[in-house]
Amino acid sequence: MAAPSPLTISSATFAKLSPHPFLLANLRPPDSSTPSSRTNGRQPSQARPYNINTSSLTHAHGSAVVRTGDATVICGVRGETLLTSQIPNYRPSQSSSSSDDYELKDYDLLVPNVELATGSAPNFLPGAPPTTLAQTLSTRLFSLLHTSRLLDPEDLRIYQDSFTQQVGGETERGEEEEENGAAREVKAYWVLYIDVLFVSFDGNPFDVAWAAILAALRDTKLPRAYWDIDREIVLCSRQAAPPLKIRGLPVACTAAVFTAKERQKKGGGQYWILVDPDRLEESLCDETVTMVVDCTEGETTVLSLSKSGGTVIGPALLKECAGVAEARWKEFRAVLR
Repeated sequence: MAAPSPLTISSATFAKLSPHPFLLANLRPPDSSTPSSRTNGRQPSQARPYNINTSSLTHAHGSAVVRTGDATVICGVRGETLLTSQIPNYRPSQSSSSSDDYELKDYDLLVPNVELATGSAPNFLPGAPPTTLAQTLSTRLFSLLHTSRLLDPEDLRIYQDSFTQQVGGETERGEEEEENGAAREVKAYWVLYIDVLFVSFDGNPFDVAWAAILAALRDTKLPRAYWDIDREIVLCSRQAAPPLKIRGLPVACTAAVFTAKERQKKGGGQYWILVDPDRLEESLCDETVTMVVDCTEGETTVLSLSKSGGTVIGPALLKECAGVAEARWKEFRAVLR
C-alpha cells in the first residue's frame, strides 16, 4: 500500500481553508454516477431529523428541548397574571365569546425572547450585548405567534362572574347567568413569557426555535384562575391544570440557495437548493426562503412566506419548496406523536 503524499491534506482542513470549493466538490462530484451530497452527508433536499423532549423544566408551565443535528434549543413557557387595570390601552370586549385575536398583540400577552448562549457557537462571546441575530429572531417569532393564530385568547382570559359560586375550589357560573347569557367581565389575563435558549448553534435558527416554541406551548398547562370578588385578587385552583388549546400545527421549513462561482460571476451556471442548512452552508449562501405550512385540515396551507437575497427562487421553485415543507410537517408531527 502506497504511503500518502506529504502534500495531501485532510477533508476537514480542506473545508476550513476553502469552504466554497469543498461544498461544491461534494454537490458536483466528478463521477456522474455518484449522487450529489452535502459535506455533512445529507442530500440537498434532506433535513436533519427532530428529537423532542417535553416537560424538561420543573419550574415552568411548559417546556421542551429540541435537537436537530448539532443544534440544541431549550424553550420554557412561564405564565404570569396581568390585571386589566394595569393595561393602559385596555378596552372591554363586547362579548365574552369573542374570538378576535387583537388582545394577544395589543396587550402583549405573548412575549418571546431568544438568547444565544456563550459557547453555543464560536462567534458568541461572553459579556457581549444581545446580537442582531437574537433580536431579529425574537421579532420574527413574535410576528409568527400572532399571524399563525396559534393560541385562542379565551384560554388567557380570567373572568369575574356576576353569579359565581365557589364549589370545591373551582368557580362555576350560576344558573341565572347561564339562562340570561350575561357577559362575563374580564378582570385579568395570563401573560406567557416564552424564553428560547440556544445551547448549541448550528444554522437554521428560526426553524429550530419555532419548533421548540411549538412543542413547549403544546406542553403548557395553566392553572384554572378566577377573580375573587371579596379579596379582589386573582386566585388559582389546586386541581389539575388543563393544557393550552393549540390551533393547528404550523411548521417552518427553511431552504438556502448555493450557487457555483461561475453563476455568481456571469449570472448563469448551476445552483442547488439546500433544505435545513447548517452553519457552514448558511455562510456560503446568499439567498434563503422560509415557508410556514400547516396540513392539519388535510391540505397544505401556507401561513407565512419570507425570502431574502438572490434572484434564483421564483414561482416554480416555490412550489418545490412547498412540497419539501409539507414533508417536513409530516416528520415533525410524527416526532410529536
